[in-house]
Amino acid sequence: MRSKIIKKGLERVPHRALLYATGMPKTEMDKPFIGVATSFTDIIPGHIGMRDLERFIEKGVHTGGGYPFFFGIPGICDGIAMGHKGMHYSLPSRELIADIVEAIPEAHQFDGLVLLTNCDKITPGMLMAAARINIPSIVVTAGPMLSGHLKGKRLSLVNDTFEAVGKYKKGLINDEELEDLEICACPGAGSCQGMYTANTMACITEALGMSVVGCATALAVSSKKRRMAFESGRKIVELIKKDITPRKIMTRKAFENAIMVDLALGGSTNTVLHIPAIAHDAGVDLPLETFDELSRKTPHICDMLPGGRNYLEDLDYAGGIPGVLKRLGSRIHDTMTVSGKSIHSIADSAEITDEDVIRPLTRAYHKEGGIAILRGNLAPEGAVVKQSAVSPKMMSFKGIVKVFNSEEEGMKAILDGKIKEGDVVVIRYEGPKGGPGMREMLSPTAAIAGMGLSESVALITDGRFSGGTRGPCIGHISPEAMEGGPLAIIQDGDRIRIDIPKRRIDLLLSDKEIQERLKKWKAPKPKITKGYLSRYAQMVSSAGKGAIML
Repeated sequence: MRSKIIKKGLERVPHRALLYATGMPKTEMDKPFIGVATSFTDIIPGHIGMRDLERFIEKGVHTGGGYPFFFGIPGICDGIAMGHKGMHYSLPSRELIADIVEAIPEAHQFDGLVLLTNCDKITPGMLMAAARINIPSIVVTAGPMLSGHLKGKRLSLVNDTFEAVGKYKKGLINDEELEDLEICACPGAGSCQGMYTANTMACITEALGMSVVGCATALAVSSKKRRMAFESGRKIVELIKKDITPRKIMTRKAFENAIMVDLALGGSTNTVLHIPAIAHDAGVDLPLETFDELSRKTPHICDMLPGGRNYLEDLDYAGGIPGVLKRLGSRIHDTMTVSGKSIHSIADSAEITDEDVIRPLTRAYHKEGGIAILRGNLAPEGAVVKQSAVSPKMMSFKGIVKVFNSEEEGMKAILDGKIKEGDVVVIRYEGPKGGPGMREMLSPTAAIAGMGLSESVALITDGRFSGGTRGPCIGHISPEAMEGGPLAIIQDGDRIRIDIPKRRIDLLLSDKEIQERLKKWKAPKPKITKGYLSRYAQMVSSAGKGAIML
């Protein structure tokens, strides 16, 4: 056990004294020391139920023969941070989380880790750290929220509150209806109800093999989730005894499995940032093209919110991630998992109870996966679109540019009615360096959808999109504007052509004109010049490389 370093030998008398000071009984000293990283906070709905799950993890660790030590991890609610200065901190918080989860177990030489998480940047940050320090680890995702209900209609956060802003602005709903929606959309604990980033990352974690079977979709309020927390606490001691570490689980084939599940679900485009970042810490090379190669041959078989109609609770009742693995069949590699079962054995024993929620491959919603990688003279290093959330009529589109140098400028123009059919809204200087922090653009995309423009207006940005985004919204334009990418020299009135089937995005200018504009371009002053975000902007890589800090 690693923990012998802090508890065995004459020179460790002071170390043992400090451990006894915590109230630790002498009888427990020879047991494996388990770090339990918890991101509990009162301000994130997905995390408010974690105190309960912490108890069951603790019971499981003791039952398995270990001794647990809890430590806290920061969390940001992307929904609350959305649309203002707070969103600058969301993606950068992933690196803080990874660093903290690296630092505490290394400083105290824990033998294993249980990672209690749930939301957008917290789950990938914890997985990055687990891959980095490579001690036995297991992830407990705290589970999705139940759907909201209002007058016989089911509700979700994104489709029924963010998009309500645009509907209200257009006069489609009144004050009373708006208030009813904000009161009823989110009924309690859990991550937002659709296949947004938090739930997408939970599904990826299970597909990677880093959480117990069924954990991704088990509801936050369920006794099933409690039992999974207990089992995870018990299982970590077994992983230590067998020396099963994250890098033995998170192999290249496991990452391919995770991507295929993501594509089959029509998951968030943010996974194109998070999966490569986790792979980087696991020592696995995972180029951007991997997503597109797999998307070409992985059907989209689950019609999930925001672009579809099914909630996470529907997916759970229909068979969850095991059911999706079963559908994908021989496409999936037979890799190991923390549960002790192989991926193929999990798929073989899965039961699918709703043929429409998890469709057979022969009745897929789309022949290709949910994500497409676009390239062209506007995005030489790539761009990302959730093609499963784009209507057929907008898969190929040519429009006139209206360009904005911040999310706030773009949002004001949308709400002021300045965006019309046939426009391409360009929001730039919102990338990892330029933002800084690569803010999500859920507010403008939801406003466009709420105003009925999602089938006639495109949005392009070097920022990123929430998992709740739908419509022809293309993000992660690389290189970003702050790096002097072509996005920086676009002008009002230019024309852009998007061709998702052909994987192209092009500024309709001659190469000569583009080069002449680039020669004249000068980088603007950074928006933020002090503190963590200033340091982050200087150290972060491009979105095409996962926006990792170098």
